[in-house]
Amino acid sequence: MKYAVVTGASKGLGESTAKLLLQEGCHVIGVSRNMNQNLEKLAEQNSVTYQHESCDLSSPDAIEHTFTLIAERIFLSNVEVVYLVNNAGQVEPIDKAGTAEVEELSQHVNVNLLAPMATTNLFLKRAKETNVPVVITNVTSGAAERSVYGWSAYCSTKAGLNRFTETVALEQEELSSGNKIIVFNPGIMDTDMQGQIRSANEESFKDVETFRDYKQENKLRETDVVAATLVTILSSVNQIVSGKRYNVNDLLQ
Repeated sequence: MKYAVVTGASKGLGESTAKLLLQEGCHVIGVSRNMNQNLEKLAEQNSVTYQHESCDLSSPDAIEHTFTLIAERIFLSNVEVVYLVNNAGQVEPIDKAGTAEVEELSQHVNVNLLAPMATTNLFLKRAKETNVPVVITNVTSGAAERSVYGWSAYCSTKAGLNRFTETVALEQEELSSGNKIIVFNPGIMDTDMQGQIRSANEESFKDVETFRDYKQENKLRETDVVAATLVTILSSVNQIVSGKRYNVNDLLQ
């Protein structure tokens, strides 16, 4: 038996990833604000289960409560592996440093960086207690590798997520735990987040026209295509290189 926990599973890459994992025979728990009934139906068709958990990923208390309960349910003696896909994220606030409110920045950091750090921490602890291995995927962005005008928060949190992942991989390797953690860069996809980016004004985000062109020129990949690449990686646990940054652009050449 395999379990997967996918954040942001109600739509976009999270929904596509959850869908493909269900089709692979994996029990899935989706963590998102909204329920996705299509995933419930798909689970029934594939003789597995889909459970939905609502959680405010900007709230440390909510994260700890929700993911502690989830971990208690899925780290069981008959479970072969637990997957954690930290997919949920936000790009806003989109603007120059010096314009955002502290509350906006706090929410952004909590969703993009604190939540993956906290869920990783909780699941690694449970994995050690139960001897059930966990494979963690942190969804990153190319913005982690370069500075983008108007994305100081987004670039920073994604860069932090990359380094966190690499550090955890180093620790788990030294401990010979059998747990693995990777970074997955999905590239540019046709998602709601892209719509938010395109709606920004040029004064706040200098590259806005480039992102509008991606849509007009059909350069945005479908989330099902990107998710299929990730699920292919996850399906061969023994071949996963812990700490590696998997880039969809390299894998789909």
